[in-house]
Amino acid sequence: MNNRFSLAMERTGQWVFSQEIPTDVIVEVGEANFSLHKFMLVAKSNYIRKVILESKEPDLTRIDLSDIPGGPEIFEKAAKFCYGVNFEITVHNVAALRCAADFLQMTDKYCDGNLVGRTEDFLSQVALTSLSGALVVLKSCEDLLPMADDLGIVQRCVEIASAKACVESNFPSRSPPNWWTEELTILDIAFFERIIASMKSRGAKGLTLASAIITYTERSLRDLVRDHSGNGARSLDSGDSDVRIRQRDILESIVALLPAEKSAFPINFLCCLLRTAIFLRADSRCKNELEKRISGILEHVTVDDLLVLSFTYDGERLFDLESVRKIISGFAEKEKNVAVFNAGDLKEVCSTAMQRVGKTVDAYLGEIATYGELSISKFNGIANLIPKAARKVDDDLYRAIDIYLKAHPNLDEIEREKVCSVMDPLKLSYEARVHASQNKRLPVQIVLHALYYDQLKLRSGSVDDHKTADALSTRNQAQADTTLVKENEALRTELLKMKMYIQDIQKTNHGGGGGGGGGTSSKLSSSKKPTFFSSMSKTLGKLNPFKHGSKDTSNIDDGMPDLTKPRRRRFSIS
Repeated sequence: MNNRFSLAMERTGQWVFSQEIPTDVIVEVGEANFSLHKFMLVAKSNYIRKVILESKEPDLTRIDLSDIPGGPEIFEKAAKFCYGVNFEITVHNVAALRCAADFLQMTDKYCDGNLVGRTEDFLSQVALTSLSGALVVLKSCEDLLPMADDLGIVQRCVEIASAKACVESNFPSRSPPNWWTEELTILDIAFFERIIASMKSRGAKGLTLASAIITYTERSLRDLVRDHSGNGARSLDSGDSDVRIRQRDILESIVALLPAEKSAFPINFLCCLLRTAIFLRADSRCKNELEKRISGILEHVTVDDLLVLSFTYDGERLFDLESVRKIISGFAEKEKNVAVFNAGDLKEVCSTAMQRVGKTVDAYLGEIATYGELSISKFNGIANLIPKAARKVDDDLYRAIDIYLKAHPNLDEIEREKVCSVMDPLKLSYEARVHASQNKRLPVQIVLHALYYDQLKLRSGSVDDHKTADALSTRNQAQADTTLVKENEALRTELLKMKMYIQDIQKTNHGGGGGGGGGTSSKLSSSKKPTFFSSMSKTLGKLNPFKHGSKDTSNIDDGMPDLTKPRRRRFSIS
């Protein structure tokens, strides 16, 4: 106590005008003590005058002013003012001096030219004449609440700063033109919200507000929004939970400030915000708002933007892909509603924007397919969100499927067929079909479809087109002909068995000697063989897969073929 007292005496002794008159009161402000004279203080402070008059002690020697705004440093300046000692009023301390003067009741009512009037003059004539000055004063008010707000200092700063920001956005006075957005970044999020709201009420454009919000976000959430290396995110472990909570509050406040114009923000900025919201576990309203905004302008999305949403900051594992699914689903639903509103059918759902998004999604699937934690259901779920008509060719989707099968070699045949079910083999280009026909990772059924499509094209002599109707009819024809091929294979096997049986009978007859027995055997065999070939020929004629391009086989003679003539092989199934 003695040390603090001596330090305070040394501190105040430098400016107390007379050392001949001993001090008669000690003013305590926190841990600091000021030895002063009562008559100098009560001359300008009505608060100290009332404390002394209302004191029960006959000779009050100590006054506690620990609640004064600004603390010991500001009280020292107020005391200097009472003693008539010069000191500097700046944009950094004028708000605190104004609050301290009001606390000490240093108004012109008790003394002309008192501290309240002096600080008010400085505010109106100096501090609040420029954007930078208003923002510095507003920043200093963060530690003076609620008194600074009650005195109207905060509102005055907000009004002047927002008005000058609107002017600077339209008629910049210095370079770069958006210098004023950097000035706003010194503020706390609560004051920043008030300035943005004031700019909105003044009719500021959405792009102007977006510019300020983007700059503020990149400064206040620098490690999360701008640093994609993950180094900044590693500092947000469980030990820094208070930092994470504060950043979550900032993010949710920023999202609530976003203007209604959907094109005001670039999509990559919105994707970074959504990833930050996922990482910080922001509330569902915040994430839903960001997903809705991204979905509204998804035609401008790139693969990198979707990858930003999909991976953690270190890039080593996948986030939950639910947000990506919601965004793509919302865009597809919007496109479908637009087509229905325009009295279009389902084929017209495939707009140019939808085709662009489909191509981007297929490329995105190819990027995430290498990760082992990506399940078949999630892979297929995202792929199926794109309407079939949006893909003119399925080459990009085939590439993603091939990468997925290569990265997941332990899938069985059924699982591989499930992965390939999202792709239409008949919508592959010629080069992709050639690759698929040699791809051992694909299920056999997919390979057969690709090969059979080429065979049908060659047989018909038509050029390779990718219209949906042709692909559908070709697919149906392929399925029907596949069934016929299986039945023909079974019949050919039976035919070969019967042929071998007949040859054995003929050998036995030729080797058994002539006479009546031979004639009888020959007649018997001749009466049975034509019946078999006749029925077999008719059956094969009905099942002939090339019946549209071959002659009718139903008029072949049912009699015993002449064994002395060469066999006619033109209509042989083999």
